[in-house]
Amino acid sequence: MPLKGRFPVSLFGGTGFFLLGAPRPQDKALIVTPQTFQFTEPLPLRSGAVLPAYELVVETYGTLNADRSNAVLICHALNASHHVAGWYADDNGQPLARSEGWWNNMIGPGKAVDTDRWFVIGVNNLGSCFGSTGPTHTNPATGSAWGADFPVVTVEDWVDAQARLLDAMGIQTLAAVMGGSLGGMQTLSWTLQYPERVRHAVVVASAPNLTAENIAFNEVARRAIVTDPDFHGGHYLREGTLPRRGLRIARMIGHITYLSDDVMNEKFGRSLRPTDAADPTAVAELAYRYSTQEVEFQIESYLRYQGDKFSEYFDANTYLLITRALDYFDPARAFGGDLTAALAPARARFLLVSFTTDWRFSPARSREIVKALLDNRRDVSYAEIDAPHGHDAFLLDDPRYLQAVRAYFEQTIAGGLA
Repeated sequence: MPLKGRFPVSLFGGTGFFLLGAPRPQDKALIVTPQTFQFTEPLPLRSGAVLPAYELVVETYGTLNADRSNAVLICHALNASHHVAGWYADDNGQPLARSEGWWNNMIGPGKAVDTDRWFVIGVNNLGSCFGSTGPTHTNPATGSAWGADFPVVTVEDWVDAQARLLDAMGIQTLAAVMGGSLGGMQTLSWTLQYPERVRHAVVVASAPNLTAENIAFNEVARRAIVTDPDFHGGHYLREGTLPRRGLRIARMIGHITYLSDDVMNEKFGRSLRPTDAADPTAVAELAYRYSTQEVEFQIESYLRYQGDKFSEYFDANTYLLITRALDYFDPARAFGGDLTAALAPARARFLLVSFTTDWRFSPARSREIVKALLDNRRDVSYAEIDAPHGHDAFLLDDPRYLQAVRAYFEQTIAGGLA
């Protein structure tokens, strides 16, 4: 089967960055409220452990049609959540500033994934720290927080839990599963674990497994956390501490890998923090910063800001669990590394998207998936976007990327339902 829809495209002007905030003028104010689904049947995990009764936090957008054929599941990446689109409301029903969903530029009324047509589901994965059962929740066997005792979870375990969620919602077949980065791995796994339940798969900025370099970055970040004196073997909550220093460093390491060299040079270059050049004490100020290890370069200030912010809302054990799930994902392992054999069960039609400057999940990794699917004579579309933003490109406002997804949903997915 020929490769369809490969679109290497040139860069438009501008970087495409957007800021989270209140709805922009072109947005409809999609006000959303999370829901909690409780599951009493234990969930067997790939590790051999069993998770007892658990909860999943979910948001939905749009309306499920009468024959339940328009459901689209969104799988989130490392530090995201169920809050995919829209805004939360204040006491007056107005959108709260800075409560925008993490993929709100992609999903919503009239957007690439149009919630006027599709019933979109965002689910927070097990082990996360945004409401679904995870390390900060109570272990029923001890009455205290799970902490480091929370069982190891894998991408496959998340997909099993998501399948149970769909069962609870009365949805047998998904029009599409979609995700970027780690979410793309979940999407790929859906087509292998439940091939009969997925009609389309949209895999963005992802890979069939992590390279050794990626695993190395994850391990350095994990070591920063577990060597923090406040980590206490993962039971920091019962000690009344939080390993914020380790989390800050982990986030700084990760954030460097999400950006391209071009973007960092464009945004920051070698710029120092502002000092008054006319002030005769400016040189002395720079010397003082150096001697006290204070921030000198703008990139340092940016990374420290990102690390500080992350350490205030993310859980350290969650970070360890999710990066391990990233490391472990490798559907070809059971087939001696043969990705074509591993992807043979898939029956869905696919759209894959990659970005030229994404060196963490490079286009070459997406092409590996494309080739393996074509070897299995699957229907595949592939868009390779010439964008400067690095791995973060999958979250940004690049019109060519958004149009590629829009076209796939409008022409391929919706066309198949007509």
